[in-house]
Amino acid sequence: MGETNKRLISRLNRKARVRKKVSGTSERPRLCVFRSASHIYAQIINDQDGTTLVEASSVSPDLKGDIKHGGNVVSAQKVGALVARKALAKNIKKVVFDRGGYLYHGRVKALADAARGEGLEF
Repeated sequence: MGETNKRLISRLNRKARVRKKVSGTSERPRLCVFRSASHIYAQIINDQDGTTLVEASSVSPDLKGDIKHGGNVVSAQKVGALVARKALAKNIKKVVFDRGGYLYHGRVKALADAARGEGLEF
């Protein structure tokens, strides 16, 4: 088994452990983060209905001119601010944060801080 597979399996195990405890409701949906090497994605999900309420990513048309490379902290901040603005427009003020098994550091932290800065509570 390669090193990449071991890291992926470890992250998926951490993700499953977190998801046992963290679940989105209609009152407090879940803000989940996925990061790849070149992009970052954020969704606000109601797990009771199984629906995505809001989404934003570094490949969103809303951020097309603002981001040169989607795999850095600056793009994560812009995605976090965008997802928070979209959520507040849909009257979603409180969420639970699902870091997706990633360390709360770097791009994941930048996205969360930017979302908080725009007024999202978690």
